[in-house]
Amino acid sequence: MNGALLAEIVLRLVVALSLGGALGMERSYHGRPAGFRTHALVGLASASLMLVSAFEAAWFKPLEGARATLDPTRMAQGIMTGIGFLGAGVIMRHGPTVRGLTTAASIWITAAIGILVGVGFYVAAALTAGFALAALSGFRWIERNVRSESYADFSVTFAADRAPPHSEVIALARQHGLAAHGLTQHFRRGDAIMEYGMTVHCIDRTSFARFSETLRAREDVVEFRFAPTGD
Repeated sequence: MNGALLAEIVLRLVVALSLGGALGMERSYHGRPAGFRTHALVGLASASLMLVSAFEAAWFKPLEGARATLDPTRMAQGIMTGIGFLGAGVIMRHGPTVRGLTTAASIWITAAIGILVGVGFYVAAALTAGFALAALSGFRWIERNVRSESYADFSVTFAADRAPPHSEVIALARQHGLAAHGLTQHFRRGDAIMEYGMTVHCIDRTSFARFSETLRAREDVVEFRFAPTGD
């Protein structure tokens, strides 16, 4: 494989990884479960599969005198369809959170690497594996350190005779750096309680802890609950 061809392969994989990661960064910023690494891996896998067709002459060498017609895209399509079911099996929902998305993406890209090796495109397979490992390890540090919005389903219960208006609860949340929307109200006369529910989000995750401390100090609060969520 000549230097120009190798440079083109590297360029395509890097661009796919970068663009996929850029989309994932936007999703991570808004607290979505499928974020930076997941999108980067999906973009990288798609590009690596297209290399099979784009550079067929670099890996397919028919025997002298033999005739062969290849359609690698159909083979890849069948393999990836089956892998899709396997990837779906590792995605699980735990309450409001979703787990296993990056694992599903890594399974998918592993299938892509296997296809590249199967057709003898060893250089592209090695590069794809290297970029995938870099995404899984190096991008984890970026995800942990980048500022991103955190979402939670929030509910607070007051004694009915001392319950503040909902506007006061929203104002209190804003004082602690939390934005609130989707307000619900639930009054139970038999239990003499008033419950407010809403979705809250913030940039600084310590806002949840500070808001919790304020609520614990209020004597009119019966109970409250924060449930982290992807939206």
